[in-house]
Amino acid sequence: MTTAAGSSFGTTCWWGFSPALDLQRECLESSMAHLCLSQDDLPELNILLVGSVDGRHVLRTMSQAHRWPQRRINFYLVENNLEALGRQLLFLSLALESPEKLGLQEKSEMFLELLGNSLIRRPTAAYLQEKSDLFVRYVTDPDFQQRHLGAVDLSALKVGPRHFPPRPPAFPCGGTDPCSALVPLLWLERAWHLGCWEIKCHHRASWERCSTMMGNALSPPTQKGELVPARGYWGDIGTGPYLPFGIESEEPSLLRTVNGVPAKSAQEISLYNVTALFHELAARVRYTPPPPTPEGASGAAPAQESPAPNPEPDLQDHKAACPGPVRIHFLPLGCTARLPCKSQYHQHFHLLYFSCSMVHTLTPELQLVSAPGATLITELTSFLPDVRKEQADAFLARVTAMAAGAGFAPCGTPEGQNRAWARFQRREEGPDDPLRPLLAPDVPPEDGRPTDVPPPVCPGPSSVGGGVHEV
Repeated sequence: MTTAAGSSFGTTCWWGFSPALDLQRECLESSMAHLCLSQDDLPELNILLVGSVDGRHVLRTMSQAHRWPQRRINFYLVENNLEALGRQLLFLSLALESPEKLGLQEKSEMFLELLGNSLIRRPTAAYLQEKSDLFVRYVTDPDFQQRHLGAVDLSALKVGPRHFPPRPPAFPCGGTDPCSALVPLLWLERAWHLGCWEIKCHHRASWERCSTMMGNALSPPTQKGELVPARGYWGDIGTGPYLPFGIESEEPSLLRTVNGVPAKSAQEISLYNVTALFHELAARVRYTPPPPTPEGASGAAPAQESPAPNPEPDLQDHKAACPGPVRIHFLPLGCTARLPCKSQYHQHFHLLYFSCSMVHTLTPELQLVSAPGATLITELTSFLPDVRKEQADAFLARVTAMAAGAGFAPCGTPEGQNRAWARFQRREEGPDDPLRPLLAPDVPPEDGRPTDVPPPVCPGPSSVGGGVHEV
């Protein structure tokens, strides 16, 4: 998350600041009414996710897809750094791992360990290293990637080995990263610098000892005025990794309170929710936990043996189980501003999601890529402990103004923790809309615009990351 120097938010998001959403549930009826049929005669829902970081919305939407009429869902993911892109790919690959390779409990615990920790267990470190080597082959061998992770499309990245991180997206202490042994010291150094010892939250003591992430950030300019990537801990130290799965649940007993105090911790709620998510993703039925046992009386999230095998008959060691008619497209880093320049994306997205750390990329030009009646969801700062109420209100006002500039009007809030998001609906174009000529119904299909209207001015590719930024 890009903030001023000295902020506890850091410059890199490792997890989201809001609970996971089923995006089909939050998509407005006006958006669903404009779905087109795909080649297999299924309604096609196109979703743009900018800065979602940890894959939580994709995973929950996929796991609960069986609850809705069958649709073909296309996710388009945009991140602003390679580490976030690598983590998205890691979590998706882990979630789609065949039950024969990873049981339900092992998969759930490993997912949460990789989500919030860098000082990880040796078995998790071995799995991470295996996946890191596999991902390099994915981006350099498209045929191999399609055979083993067919739900994911990496073709838009246009990357080679020199663009991909030479280390895993999260690093175990004593693992492959030579800086990993310094992780605890880097965390403590930053915490002392920011004076954040007074921040209080459940599990804070254990989290600060084991939860850190290594990443790249640009150092201050050198004497020659150059920005040099520096390796260190640049993530959040004010908000723990409990918001994505640890504050909401479909199981009401996890949310009860005793004398005004929650009976279950965010850690227990997270484990239950992730276990239920992975079970539903593989078995396509809602999770029913086993009855409690004396050993489980401590309140830990219920464990369950592996769900019924996926109907895919040819599961192999590395082959991921496809969750149905779903396609996950990884787009170039920071390419949001250049999407309107591509005719293939004109009026393409029925739902657009922006995290609070990437909402600055919500520009008027994105009106070109939103479908008629499209839904816009923006993450808010309500759950960030360092943000005061007046600052959160100001952020909401700014987001509302930016949404209006892109042609969206407020339209209620998503279900659940309503303070976490704002929701907007695409307005019908009026005669005074400056972008209306580019959205006219008689636009030629060749280039997506009338011949007498100049194309939108698009920024050139960023210099950070080389060809990975190309569209």
